[in-house]
Amino acid sequence: MTTIEKLRKQLPEEVDCLLVTSEINQRYLTGLNYTDGYVVVSREHAWLLADFRYIEAAKKKESDELTVLLMESRRLTLGSVFSDYKLSKVGFEAENVTFSQLESLKKAFPLVDFLPVGGVIERLREIKTPEELENVIAAQRIAERALERLLSLMTPEMTEIDVALELEYGMRKLGAEKPSFDTIAVSGPSSSLPHGIPQNVKLRKGFLTMDFGALYNGYCSDMTRTVVIGRADPEMIKVYDTVLTAQKEALAFVEAGKTGAACDKVARDIIYGAGYEGCFGHSLGHGVGMYIHEEPRLSYTWEKPLEVGNIVTVEPGIYIEGKYGVRIEDMVYLSETGTVNLTKAPKERIELF
Repeated sequence: MTTIEKLRKQLPEEVDCLLVTSEINQRYLTGLNYTDGYVVVSREHAWLLADFRYIEAAKKKESDELTVLLMESRRLTLGSVFSDYKLSKVGFEAENVTFSQLESLKKAFPLVDFLPVGGVIERLREIKTPEELENVIAAQRIAERALERLLSLMTPEMTEIDVALELEYGMRKLGAEKPSFDTIAVSGPSSSLPHGIPQNVKLRKGFLTMDFGALYNGYCSDMTRTVVIGRADPEMIKVYDTVLTAQKEALAFVEAGKTGAACDKVARDIIYGAGYEGCFGHSLGHGVGMYIHEEPRLSYTWEKPLEVGNIVTVEPGIYIEGKYGVRIEDMVYLSETGTVNLTKAPKERIELF
């Protein structure tokens, strides 16, 4: 079943069609990576509207179920679809359309009722197909090879920005479209910042935390590895080993049917039990797919059971303000026969220089 067929089955009864404006959701439905246009899906038809810049690429996506239209005028082309096919009740993506955009649509099409539709495509995207899984794995292998390359190049003279750029260059050179998010590479005291920004400073003694991923064929990977710059003292060893133990125990626990809250609790109990209560301020993990942060969540608030087909991260951490921090992150796929760790990069403690 195609993504468009899946969406048709989920269209709310009160709408005639769904107007898709999210670029990621458009790519999910059509396979076309473009930044300006519309996808409209009704119960009988689907249309991809693209302007001259993208029309040649768009035509290659045309099929029996998807009609491609050259959008010379947004109002005229979209309006002809609505009028020719009697689509008077049009659902819009409530999470992706701004108030201003909605007002513009209402003004351009006064005879159309625009109705908010929330999260229909996002819910479909939670369950990965075998093809989607292959893309995520390919993205992850690119990221891992980029890390191997970086570790072979690292010197004490490198800056945090150097580390981030080498990771990103390596991923692009190995086939990534781009990084799947802004690369994090923070050292010394800055490693206590879970989402710290790399600075133009030489790598500082202590921990170096690197959180990065590749985008391949529209799909993201996400991993974090923490290494030691210099030599780890006993407290650093304890912090690192506690995070690693928490991650391994959580990885062994996570599976379809369990709630995100239960998974989060396994890692959190280990970290808090080791004396680091309050030092693990984010959730255990999140879904990954075409967007780097998707549902489901491995969070104390996520009481719904995880499902077969989910891809989620498992990324506990300890962050001691003004001192240092450690995070270790893998991605896992929840299959019918068990949980598969998609991350192959080593995570035993490494000391550099």
